[in-house]
Amino acid sequence: MAYTVNFKDVETTGFESSPVAESLAGLRANEARYFATHYKWDYVTVPAEEANKEIAWLEKLLKEERDLSFASKILEVAVYEDDQIYWPEFYYENGMVINVLYEKHAKEEGKKPKRAVGIKLAVGAEVPAELEGKFKFARQKSKLAGEVRGSFFVLKQEWL
Repeated sequence: MAYTVNFKDVETTGFESSPVAESLAGLRANEARYFATHYKWDYVTVPAEEANKEIAWLEKLLKEERDLSFASKILEVAVYEDDQIYWPEFYYENGMVINVLYEKHAKEEGKKPKRAVGIKLAVGAEVPAELEGKFKFARQKSKLAGEVRGSFFVLKQEWL
């Protein structure tokens, strides 16, 4: 069942099985506020079971780009898409969020489109063993999410 994220009152709906449910919900609320502010979009997530196509796409992308596969299960998925951008976000039970910012076309003539995978960790979430030593995480403060640790990598291949 789809869930429209409330970024004024943080709710753990859908994250009950996560050991860091509160901070993961704060991170989700932070993302909802970002999309509401920048894209005027109500941030809607669906349970992982309803996003098999998106999850298969992500798993293939991660495997081929960086030989990554995660033991933690995905709980929810949100997908923002317009004429210019495809931007899915995947919420993992362990407190990790992976998003793929995929510009369909470059905004300016002669430039490459932005295409990258972002990795965020909620407060209290451990760096997954699959990422140990492979990425450095920067820290950023958020009113809704506390201190978020994040990293990213640029995509090398075409994925859409």
